[in-house]
Amino acid sequence: MIVPFETTLLVRDNCLCLHVQRAARALARRFDDALRHLDLTSGQFSLLMSLNRPTPPNKGQVASLLAMDHSTLTANLKPLERRGLVAVSVDPDDRRSRRLSLTPAGRSVLADAVPVWEATHAAVEAQLAGADADRLRADLQALA
Repeated sequence: MIVPFETTLLVRDNCLCLHVQRAARALARRFDDALRHLDLTSGQFSLLMSLNRPTPPNKGQVASLLAMDHSTLTANLKPLERRGLVAVSVDPDDRRSRRLSLTPAGRSVLADAVPVWEATHAAVEAQLAGADADRLRADLQALA
């Protein structure tokens, strides 16, 4: 069976997955460009921000927040650990589990990155002229 070209056009024009993937890639590139001078990617910024808590989270909590599996989280943590931005320690309550925390250098880089994120985020929201950014966030959270 051959899929008709009309189906290709239908998917191109209507597929939520495709449109969300394209938007995610475009947003990631934009934030990556903005954060490049800090030697951070948008994903690393999100990971560092997820560790900015009063109590160090365990790997499972961070993986859940970032919608990552444990092996992907571990791979994403390694460069941040090598740079001295993140510390991984044994959870005192469960020696099988690991707690993740920002180091002083990690807190410093994150503090430098927040104004960059704020400015980039404001510019992105400004591009949504006429759209309700809060509604978009709610809709995306519903899908996640």
